[in-house]
Amino acid sequence: MRLFAAVLPPAPAIEELAAEVAQLKMLPAAGRLRWTGRDSWHFTLAFYGEVPEETVPELSERLARAARRRAPYELRIAGGGRFSDRVVWAGADGDRPAMRILADAASAAARRAGLAMDEEHRPYTPHLTLARNRIPNLDLRPYASALKDFAGTSWTVGDLALVCSHPPVPGVAGKQPRYETVGSWPLGH
Repeated sequence: MRLFAAVLPPAPAIEELAAEVAQLKMLPAAGRLRWTGRDSWHFTLAFYGEVPEETVPELSERLARAARRRAPYELRIAGGGRFSDRVVWAGADGDRPAMRILADAASAAARRAGLAMDEEHRPYTPHLTLARNRIPNLDLRPYASALKDFAGTSWTVGDLALVCSHPPVPGVAGKQPRYETVGSWPLGH
């Protein structure tokens, strides 16, 4: 199973972002990007990759424990940017330190469950991937700039989710991965 830990925004936050993305899709060359669907919008906390099925119960137990030890926190989808000229993303505002701590706990849970985690330490950048680019020399700066002032309504993050990524069917143009929540644990309980 290809798994990751995530924060899943509530429907009202997704609706606000969808309205903003509709505006982005009117920018020049927007049709050349591969836009992600709203059902795939999430904040990844820790990516686990392929996880043996027999490891999932222990990982789930450890994620539940990590969630119990963390308090709910405030977050909103806000701003955005780009990773080079490969990805357009929406960002997060609110209690980002609490989100970083939750991301660290999700990684630690995986290590304790016996999963090899990438030890390369880079700054955690909470983001929702909106579009991917595979066209050389397509400048994504206008998309990042258009997202700069976006600020959604805040909500309380109350759950840590374990999500399974089902890759698209090979050879079918335009298909996106499908995401399935396989576990969810309340924060602070």
